[in-house]
Amino acid sequence: MSWGTELWDQFDNLEKHTQWGIDILEKYIKFVKERTDIELSYAKQLRNLSKKYQPKKNSKEEEEYKYTACKAFLSTLNEMNDYAGQHEVISENMTSQITVDLMRYVQELKQERKSNFHDGRKAQQHIETCWKQLESSKRRFERDCKEADRAQQYFEKMDADINVTKADVEKARQQAQLRHQMAEDSKADYSSILQRFNQEQWEYYHTHIPNIFQKIQEMEERRIVRIGESMKTYAEVDRQVIPIIGKCLDGIVKAAESIDQKNDSQLVVEAYKSGFEPPGDIEFEDYTQPMKRTVSENSLSSSKEGKPELKFGGKSRGKLWPFIKKNKGATPEDFSNLPPEQRRKKLQQKVDDLNKEIQKETDQRDAITKMKDVYLKNPQMGDPASLDHKLAEVTQNIERLRLETQKFEAWLAEVEGRLPARSEQARRQSGMYDGQTHQTVTNCAQDRESPDGSYTEEQSQESELKVLATDFDDEFDDEEPLPAIGTCKALYTFEGQNEGTISVVEGEMLSVIEEDKGDGWTRIRRNEDEEGYVPTSYVEVYLDKNAKGS
Repeated sequence: MSWGTELWDQFDNLEKHTQWGIDILEKYIKFVKERTDIELSYAKQLRNLSKKYQPKKNSKEEEEYKYTACKAFLSTLNEMNDYAGQHEVISENMTSQITVDLMRYVQELKQERKSNFHDGRKAQQHIETCWKQLESSKRRFERDCKEADRAQQYFEKMDADINVTKADVEKARQQAQLRHQMAEDSKADYSSILQRFNQEQWEYYHTHIPNIFQKIQEMEERRIVRIGESMKTYAEVDRQVIPIIGKCLDGIVKAAESIDQKNDSQLVVEAYKSGFEPPGDIEFEDYTQPMKRTVSENSLSSSKEGKPELKFGGKSRGKLWPFIKKNKGATPEDFSNLPPEQRRKKLQQKVDDLNKEIQKETDQRDAITKMKDVYLKNPQMGDPASLDHKLAEVTQNIERLRLETQKFEAWLAEVEGRLPARSEQARRQSGMYDGQTHQTVTNCAQDRESPDGSYTEEQSQESELKVLATDFDDEFDDEEPLPAIGTCKALYTFEGQNEGTISVVEGEMLSVIEEDKGDGWTRIRRNEDEEGYVPTSYVEVYLDKNAKGS
């Protein structure tokens, strides 16, 4: 099968077909280019998504990633970042191995096609010129033959006419002979041109056109093979990244399998355990006979010098354990506003940070000392005296940090001395009352309020209760009601079932007496006798700038 023999008369159709083939190739190049753009865009979106959910440095989110579930999520984000990188690799490889290569090939293909069809048109023009020459010689031969016939007939007529002179007859005879000679010359010329044309035509249809069409056929077949190879490369580029993408997905699965719910539960205990022991049983107090009530065992309070005893009675002030608020103003340096266990952790963390700073300053001092020794041995390298000021400054910083560390270590020793034995069972105990236990204790406490409004119990666990009194007696002192610092509107209905909370109805307006301290609760008041905490997300707060500023 050859286009030169089968399609010898389809020059124009072949020209259209080969142009269509180039258009198809350019369309495929455009398709691959758009695919690379999609891969780049997808990779960019994946990277942005991964970056969006990465924890911010030195933020509360970063602390949350100590939990195994959060660590697994962080690993997933990192794997997705690598996953995005593979899509960038797909885009780069398709661009270099397909798009760039095919675009260069298209230019070469256009040039080759142009050259082949130029040769074909040149051959066409040559055979057309030969044909025109043949037609011209043929018409000239025909014309000369007719002229010779007319001249012969004129001579015969003149020769038969007796009235014509002999000179005129001779002249007609000579003209007829001339015309016959011209016809013979035209015949010979026509015959020669015809033979030459037939030779040219044979070469045109059996040599020139087959050769040109064969080149065009080979060019078109190379184009078809090239586009097929490009499609294979297209698939291979994707296939090459599949193992790495599989590793990314395996990493996500491995991260998911590393989640340990028990470990996360233990971390919650460590993060929020207060270190308090649950209260003991409440003793029965008989009011039928006068008696001086003493503080019962396991009381949550103990009297302080110069201050009245703790009060649970009177107006409902909502100061119950789950909602104790100590964050009034700046945080004390010794973290005395925190429960014992949390205070111990904060102090331990502070001591560790100070020790790191001391180590850093010590390393700097050692480096300066070594540099000074080098300067002393080699004065040309520098002046040793120039380092004295820096060395003194670093030494002073070390001494300051050591004093600071000693101070926090003393507080830490004090807290660890007061904390009860940390048995395995105690570690599993929560440092707060749950809703039911807390409600029972509070109700009993209110029932046992003495006539003068104070609340007293026996002091059988004096060492433990002193810590509680020190940390929390300010919260239970009889003080004036807190002033309103703004108003709020209830966005949703909230059923305050636990002690210390207050129920609100959607759309209700209330007074704000203490804003959210970061635990998700806002303290509000309905009237002089009703106040408590509601979730901050359930209300829309309008703070009074003047009240807040004061």
